[in-house]
Amino acid sequence: MFARNLSRLGVLAAAAMLASTAALAQVSDDLVKIGVLTDMNGPAATPTGQGSVTSAQMAIDDFGGKVLGKPISIIVGDHQLKPDIGGGIARRWYDVDQVDLIVDVPVSAVGLAVQNIANDKKKLFITHSTLAADFHGKFCSPYAMQWVIDTRSLAAGTAQAVVKRGGDSWFFITDDYAFGHALERDASTVVTANGGKVLGSVRPPLATPDLSSFVLQAQASKAKIIGIAAGPPNNMNEIKTAAEFGVFKGGQQMAALLALITDIHSLGLPAAQGLLLTTSFYWDMDDKTREWSKRYFAKMNRMPTMWQAGVYSSVMSYLNAIKEAGTDEPLKVAAKMREKPIEDFFSRNGKLREDNLMVHDLWLVQVKKPEESKYPWDYYQILAKIPGDEAFGPPDPACAMAKK
Repeated sequence: MFARNLSRLGVLAAAAMLASTAALAQVSDDLVKIGVLTDMNGPAATPTGQGSVTSAQMAIDDFGGKVLGKPISIIVGDHQLKPDIGGGIARRWYDVDQVDLIVDVPVSAVGLAVQNIANDKKKLFITHSTLAADFHGKFCSPYAMQWVIDTRSLAAGTAQAVVKRGGDSWFFITDDYAFGHALERDASTVVTANGGKVLGSVRPPLATPDLSSFVLQAQASKAKIIGIAAGPPNNMNEIKTAAEFGVFKGGQQMAALLALITDIHSLGLPAAQGLLLTTSFYWDMDDKTREWSKRYFAKMNRMPTMWQAGVYSSVMSYLNAIKEAGTDEPLKVAAKMREKPIEDFFSRNGKLREDNLMVHDLWLVQVKKPEESKYPWDYYQILAKIPGDEAFGPPDPACAMAKK
């Protein structure tokens, strides 16, 4: 009799424990919904766009399509690079469509608009293709994470690595707006701090149709490195013009503070050969990067940019954090994401810092000459690893979340 009662008590205790565990595992609306807010048809569509959507869906599929027994779904929006449209979509998604996480969001103006709404609605937002360092600086937020790269790591990481390799005199061709100015400022600081010299700069307006005079001024400076502190379309046009003027053949090198593998593909190796740039991901780096990238290529017919690969990495990290936390409650999930190192095909020595910046190793690469490329998309020679702490620097004291 005693043994039977003890057994019954054990069954009841086990049932109570299972019920308690089930009660702790909570998913709002019985659905985890991820919104990919991107540029589907404009100038950022190739490096983000459908490729970012595909990467997010690949992460969901690889995770198994469910978390804590609840389905995972995806929703897609085109913000057309307009802050008001992006903000409107984000507000509707959080309020009406019950989106739990928004990802991607190219260009800083749209990203900052979405971050404001994420803060207001207390929902999560991970930016990949938005580069402003203010996301983890003066505008840092417990609800917003920056995953792939920022202006400081692009500029300072590239400048430091290049100066160490002997590129100690620079001349900048800088887009004449906030993004270009930030790149030039951060790179110049690092060049001079490491014993190099900045010989000057020119500042063409965004989308200048003829960049010849600016490239000629840079060429005439005799600087070892011509720094391209610009984004599309100026950056690619400057590189193309420089190739036509024989800048590389004359012994000068160009360092693009922002360039993506899809840009190199568009330019072609004859024009881009010799270009130095920093990236957080290269598809042909090792077996892990190749395995994932070839699966991506089968769906998109082109290799992924660092932004698109980063979308997969962050979505997978987010889903694993929900599983481990037993809930999709935003701050608990974010805290869980900060607990463990982020080591996957995309990230080496990665960690989500207290300011919600994902710090990881970057790579200084040089674009190959046409005769050095052995197969399609074989574009980069890896010159150096840039440790994450060195590239991204310490937390910005302006961030209230950073440890003082």
